[in-house]
Amino acid sequence: MIDSHAHLNDPAFTDDLEQVILQASEAGVDEIINVGYDLESSSYGIELAERFDRLWAVVGLHPHDAKTWTSQTEDALRKMVKHPKVLAIGETGLDFHYDNSPRNDQREVFRQQLALAREVDLPAVIHSRDAAQETLEIIKEYSDVPCLLHCYSGSFEMAEEYIKLGCYFSFGGPITFKNANRLRNVVARMPLERVLIETDCPYLTPHPHRGKRNEPAYLLYTAEKLAEISGHTLEEIARITEENTRKFFRLVKED
Repeated sequence: MIDSHAHLNDPAFTDDLEQVILQASEAGVDEIINVGYDLESSSYGIELAERFDRLWAVVGLHPHDAKTWTSQTEDALRKMVKHPKVLAIGETGLDFHYDNSPRNDQREVFRQQLALAREVDLPAVIHSRDAAQETLEIIKEYSDVPCLLHCYSGSFEMAEEYIKLGCYFSFGGPITFKNANRLRNVVARMPLERVLIETDCPYLTPHPHRGKRNEPAYLLYTAEKLAEISGHTLEEIARITEENTRKFFRLVKED
């Protein structure tokens, strides 16, 4: 399996990073894609990808920090995307739930990062919360950029609109939550060839470990729940989601 969206670049893993990576491997998670949320975490994600063969990096600025965007931010990202282990731009997008940055700033910085993704021919990892329609409209402006809706929590009807644009979707711990029947109903209708799995660790820890720090080894619980929802075996889900992840991120499987 591949954890398509992790944050091992988060301070939560400072003390036991190597052990966490070992436990992931023992749980069947062979590769991990670390996603940046600001310049520091993006740079550290690259550093980790250099240190560990099976780690990869995504670099970008989270909508929470859109207000900090400057020309220097863009210059720094332009340098980072040249690294051979950088797979995508992100996570970028819109978050109208917390509004930690002004919405106009979020829109502008989202467009800036999609424009960069288009320029350097990389896909984009999208964060969208309480902003589904506006996220869709901006993605339409850059319809030639492959987009992944990370930790998707919207309706199936909205997902259909994203699918028309060729988007992919990743699901994590929330599909295991006891009160997540609506989300599971959405997942059950999703075309599996568009589905990836993720942890978003250290956040969104799946059942039965809710309340604890999430980590890539717990991807297994999401895979098991997806297998249950879709009527497939765990082995089939592991294979399908791995293939989808490699296709989206253009990640070649090594022998």
